[in-house]
Amino acid sequence: MSTPRTVDRAFETALYDTADAALDTAASLLAADPAADAELARRGEEFVATAWRRGWQPADLVRIVRRDLDDAHVRLVAALIRAQAPHDRPRGPRWAAQLDDVPDADDTAPPPRPDRFSHATAVLELYRLLVRLPGLEPLEAGEAPRRERENRPESRALARIRALLAKAEATGYPQEAEALSAKAQELMARHSVDEALLAAHAPSPDTPGACRIGVEPPYEQAKAVLLDAVADANHCRAVWNETFGFSTVVGFEADLEVVELLYTSLLVQAEAAMTKAEAGQRSGGRKRTKTFRQSFLAAYAHRAGTRLRAAAEAATGAAADAASEADLLPVLASREVAVTDRMERMFPATTTTRLRGATDAAGWTEGTRAADAARVGRHRPLKRG
Repeated sequence: MSTPRTVDRAFETALYDTADAALDTAASLLAADPAADAELARRGEEFVATAWRRGWQPADLVRIVRRDLDDAHVRLVAALIRAQAPHDRPRGPRWAAQLDDVPDADDTAPPPRPDRFSHATAVLELYRLLVRLPGLEPLEAGEAPRRERENRPESRALARIRALLAKAEATGYPQEAEALSAKAQELMARHSVDEALLAAHAPSPDTPGACRIGVEPPYEQAKAVLLDAVADANHCRAVWNETFGFSTVVGFEADLEVVELLYTSLLVQAEAAMTKAEAGQRSGGRKRTKTFRQSFLAAYAHRAGTRLRAAAEAATGAAADAASEADLLPVLASREVAVTDRMERMFPATTTTRLRGATDAAGWTEGTRAADAARVGRHRPLKRG
């Protein structure tokens, strides 16, 4: 029997049949034919390439495998992604950064070497998942603007924003975190205005792009609300995909960068504040529950959104006064229209959902207080793709 035929028979037996018996039979076929290993790996790289054509990206693939399978499968898909990358076309800095973040076997102690049957079983389980992945909305923007961004070094403003948010995450003083975060949002708004004016006079006008940001359990609904608020305050739009655990954020590249930075930072601050609030509740003799944490994060997201929007609007207004409203406001309005148009073309049908589980009064109060000590913006109904 030829090696490709062994792999074909294994796939025919197991990939489209979810029964354990079919999986065991296919794994036995592969385990009995060591010469099939190279062909099996090659087919895996093809599955990865197919996922890219369906709109998936490296971070998406690692996220879904980690959520639905286990660490052994994450190691397998990471190896496939790294092996396929040299054969792929260039895809820009965001994609390259995701490849850099793909788990590396050298980063951790190697797991025990599984027997051939167990290894084949894990490979087939992974491939079962990969062949069932649906298509996702393509994210890539125009080629010319992207090439220009790739060659542009990080601005001093973005470096300052990173530094301010790192300090806000590190401090143990809520008032200091609030001041640092508010300053970061002010710089973000100014950075966005500067980028908008620069792009308006560029020979190749920029166009809105998109990125996916993981919204990880637990309490993913409250986290999606927080991400929506951060996106809204920074001239972007977010659509939550609950099924696959991410939100797609649509906006201009400079704004997408700061949304990723700010959302990550606020999550760190929120979780630190929640841990502190729970400790205070326990010291008072009150048992804290999942409902407390859900309510805390929901209140944090809601209040943070209100404050972020206010800070962004104030900074934008000041920038308009410093420049010229006649120059700036039409530029910002045209960019907002462009972002909305791109989002509606990507997601012609979205629904809204109500936040569930925010019923603990103490959690809501503590979450609101924590958001007041960090900063945030306006809340729109959460959009789901």
